Amino acid sequence: QVQLAESGGGSVQAGGSLGLSCAASPDTSSAKCLGWFRQAPGKEREGVATMFTNDPLRRTYYESFATGRFTISQDSAKKTLYLGMTGLKPEDTAMYYCAAGSCPDGLTLNALDFNVWGQGTQVTVSS
Repeated sequence: QVQLAESGGGSVQAGGSLGLSCAASPDTSSAKCLGWFRQAPGKEREGVATMFTNDPLRRTYYESFATGRFTISQDSAKKTLYLGMTGLKPEDTAMYYCAAGSCPDGLTLNALDFNVWGQGTQVTVSS
């Protein structure tokens, strides 16, 4: 089973950018889809973005708050998942998690479709 480990979190001022990485061991080929989720203190976990592991069309799906600001991608070796974030806002402050799953219903951000999770990396955006 794939193991995931996030990195790249940190503190940034509002309007800034940050890139997150998720290293997969041995790789993501056993998963049908990959995703990023986040959880802020006192709030429920919410989906951020997702994509298929093997998709020639490289289709992606974003939550509305992420559209236009965040970009999900993976490297060609399928060993690393990325989340590029721009125009960060204080409300983006959260622990960010990468996940892998089977996504039986296609690209959704239903956490129940993801069965492997990383430990998370903290993103803090100050105003």
